Amino acid sequence: MGEVTLRIDKWLWYTRFFKSRTLANTFCGSGKLRLNGQVVRKANQSLKPNDVLTFPLNQQVRVIKVVALGTRRGPAPEAQGLYEDLSPPEPVRKSDKSTSGVAVRDAGAGRPTKTDRRALDRLRGRD
Repeated sequence: MGEVTLRIDKWLWYTRFFKSRTLANTFCGSGKLRLNGQVVRKANQSLKPNDVLTFPLNQQVRVIKVVALGTRRGPAPEAQGLYEDLSPPEPVRKSDKSTSGVAVRDAGAGRPTKTDRRALDRLRGRD
């Protein structure tokens, strides 16, 4: 009996990297996914345990080692057990807004009025 494999688009959907199998299928065909260093062009590429996937997702490059294949798209904790994340931790970004020179406003507050702009200029020392 041969080695157990699974389609790569199914596995990406099982592990909840994509919300739908169609999105996973489209992503596999885009050429942005690498399986063990080789570019994947088709969603029916076979995947087996210990394979390593590299792909961009949400402004971050993910490096994922396949631990198990799974049989269904279960809850998130079950999905996270199917892989090991080898990605380097995302660098901590300093949110030092005082040196950025850009005023911070609450979302939905609208544009500043003339009085608000004058107050901001006084605060920044631009009288």
